[in-house]
Amino acid sequence: MISLDGMKFAVAVVAVIMALSDVASASEMRLTIDGVNVPVQWADNESVKALKDYAPLRAELHMYGGFEQVGSLGMNLPRNDTRITTESGDIMLYSGNQIVIFFEANTWEYTRLGKITGKSQNELDSMLKKPGVVITIE
Repeated sequence: MISLDGMKFAVAVVAVIMALSDVASASEMRLTIDGVNVPVQWADNESVKALKDYAPLRAELHMYGGFEQVGSLGMNLPRNDTRITTESGDIMLYSGNQIVIFFEANTWEYTRLGKITGKSQNELDSMLKKPGVVITIE
């Protein structure tokens, strides 16, 4: 016989499993830059969930302002823009339909999509400080 406390525990376990599966599904998205797989810690928000629904996708990015690569996603995603000072490796949504990957800081209104992890500044510079890059999100 299951006690009421046991039932509460089971419900809590199911809630945790469901939450972890949402995080796992977002973390299963993969980003490549010019064919190189790049580790990303994706944000847990509606924009990333919608982005996952459109995957796989490919975008051509171009350097802008000497601190970022930006390109059209070809669709509009939900946005929750806030004034943010970005860091190198940040991945942001701009105007709901453009993806931006930073290799230097900037302050503007963006929706956070994620952050490249496990790459040094030199590695990010060599991947992003050039006329253009092609990204894929799967």
